Amino acid sequence: MRVCVVGTGYVGLVTGTCLADLGHHVCCYDVDAAKLAKLRAGHIPLYEPGLEDVLARATRSEHLKFSTDLREALHDCEVCFIAVGTPPGEDGSADLTHVLAVCKDIAATMTARLTVVVKSTVPVGTCDLVRETLRSYLKARGAVIPFSVCSNPEFLKEGSAVDDFMHPDRIVVGCDDAECEAVMRELYQPFVRMGRRLFVLDIRSSEMTKYAANVILAARISMINEIAGICERVGADVMAVRQAAGADRRIGTAFLYPGVGYGGSCFPKDVPALIRLAEDHGVEARMLRATQETNLAQREVIADAVLRRFGPDLSERRVGVWGLAFKSMTDDIRESAAIVVIERLLHAGATIVAHDPEAAENTRRYFADNNKISFVTAHEDAVKNGDALLVMTEWPCYRSPDLAELVASMRTPVVFDGRNIYEPDAMIDAGFEYRCIGRGIYGCNAPMKASWAA
Repeated sequence: MRVCVVGTGYVGLVTGTCLADLGHHVCCYDVDAAKLAKLRAGHIPLYEPGLEDVLARATRSEHLKFSTDLREALHDCEVCFIAVGTPPGEDGSADLTHVLAVCKDIAATMTARLTVVVKSTVPVGTCDLVRETLRSYLKARGAVIPFSVCSNPEFLKEGSAVDDFMHPDRIVVGCDDAECEAVMRELYQPFVRMGRRLFVLDIRSSEMTKYAANVILAARISMINEIAGICERVGADVMAVRQAAGADRRIGTAFLYPGVGYGGSCFPKDVPALIRLAEDHGVEARMLRATQETNLAQREVIADAVLRRFGPDLSERRVGVWGLAFKSMTDDIRESAAIVVIERLLHAGATIVAHDPEAAENTRRYFADNNKISFVTAHEDAVKNGDALLVMTEWPCYRSPDLAELVASMRTPVVFDGRNIYEPDAMIDAGFEYRCIGRGIYGCNAPMKASWAA
């Protein structure tokens, strides 16, 4: 099939590249000419494992092209994906400005029947608005061109997006006419042949499915973090609790990892967006609000612990930070707990020495005007002569450090492990004062299982 993808951000680029790799003829449209020039040269503007290889393969086969001309991108296309950003507004609701602007451009450019697929994460009812917008601008243009509008939410995790697209748990399509359904079934036929599940829903249920999936996962993260806080107080080990509780098949352990809270471009945006949507329809979203509030509080836990341990004035303290991205296998620092913590420690006067395999440059730009933070290329260098080490992202390179060397290099061997990636006994034996999430304070003559909130 011939496919147009509007937007070459994270979702659009992965969608277009993977569809082209499946054999469809795809043209990705964007107004950023410099960005498209880099993509044509094989340079990915973000870090996503495997995407560069798929891009090279799809480009070599000439199944993937890029254009700044929407008329060219839509030429002979049967399907047009809208994959532009829906940033949060001041009230938390999704801003549909870019989506509706694309609709206007599509209506001004399309010349033949088209299935318009909303891939962006949008509130329930957006596809109805897209349909009315397309119809209005076509009418103003005096054009009578048939079209369908379809919801096709994405379920891509940063760091594993290519695998998620190529081996989906499920594909969700929302449509309200038989021709649209036939088009989408043909588009995704390669996955159906591989035994992947294709759910064809009504449009509003499809739109809702994306939000439902994300907020349920976000709620699991907030729940285990709240349990971790209770474990701190009562002297329980949240990692043991997680394993034993998760052995129940009704619960499982997925997304039950205590830590510094969720971040990135999805959960922090989608939870408040659904809260706003619920309230607009007279529903009091109590659990969603609790999920959001718990997560916001969890992002402060490490900074609170550092300030309790060293006092409010950190002007003489040197703090090493391992991990800046909101999670491993991405360079995305949006809503990252590491950024929240660093901002607070800088405000308290600390000198920060940071490392991240992929997100250092994004963080450098974020803190461009602050000379109290520096970046190193070897993670061991972040802790030299340091008073504390903060582990904020679970990158593999942090998992097996030389503990004896680490202790010897630090001025004060205190580790705040925001990801629970080390064994407490091993850290104590190596000479660390070890503080983690939901497992108490270890080392430095502190009582086992004592709460660091004390």
